[in-house]
Parts: sequence; structure tokens; C-alpha cells
Amino acid sequence: MVKNGGNRKVVAENRKARRNYEIEETFEAGLALVGTEVKSLRAGKANIAESYASDEDGELFLFNAHIPEYAQASRFNHNPRRPRKLLLHRREIHKLIVGIQREGMTVVPLRLYFNNRGIAKLEIALAKGKKLHDKRQTERKRDWDRQKARLMREKG
Repeated sequence: MVKNGGNRKVVAENRKARRNYEIEETFEAGLALVGTEVKSLRAGKANIAESYASDEDGELFLFNAHIPEYAQASRFNHNPRRPRKLLLHRREIHKLIVGIQREGMTVVPLRLYFNNRGIAKLEIALAKGKKLHDKRQTERKRDWDRQKARLMREKG
């Protein structure tokens, strides 16, 4: 479970995830990174908008996440879109793999950040894809909540 609070430095955020998916449960995962990837992340450059997590041989990997090459690394650079291993407890991995095997469930990255100890973490969620009518209904509810709050402020 992801705990709120602490001073995090957010590197990348997947803003479309909450719109396109219904979030069931969130987890905090570590990432197996090489040195140039960490330096590139500290520069604040990454993109997780089109990435997803999947299992291979009982382990979870993050696919299609883009961490650009570090300019000062010359020939020792990394591949920007290589699969990266997610570091989780065995029970959490099992829960996510069982969730993926259910119909319509997927593991979506929500936020990539450095925690207060300076360690790169990825907030992932077990989510179910929304249909077009579900997205419209969510937007209507959000608009109504805004309107309701505005009316309550006016009434006093």
C-alpha cells in the first residue's frame, strides 16, 4: 500500500491513468536501475504515460517506460526503453499476477518519484479499463461536485 505524505520529488506522472482506468489498489515498487538511468531521473526526465507492467516467470517488469539517455555518459549509456524489473514483496507480486489473470485487469504505473531517502520508487496500481460511457459518467460526477461546491460557497 502506498502511504501519503513525506517529501517526494515526482519525476514523472501518468495523468491519463486515472481517466482511462478504474483504480482498484495501489502499490509502491522499487526499480532495478543502472547508474545512468538514476542520473537521468535526477535531471527530471522520464515518461511513463504509455508504459505498463507485466509478469515474466513470476517476476514483474515495467515495459515501454522511457528514461532518456544521460548526456554525459558517452558510451556507457543505457537503452531508453529497456524492460525494468519491479522490486516488490512476494505476496504483492502474487496479488498483482492473480489480478492480471482476471479479465480486464492490468497493472498501470501512476507516478515515478524519489522518496525522502533518495530512492527511486514507482507507484503502480491494479486497475480495470474504463469504457467510454464510464468516462463520461465520471466527468459528469466531477462537474456536478464542482457545481455543488460552488453553490454551497454562494449560499454561505
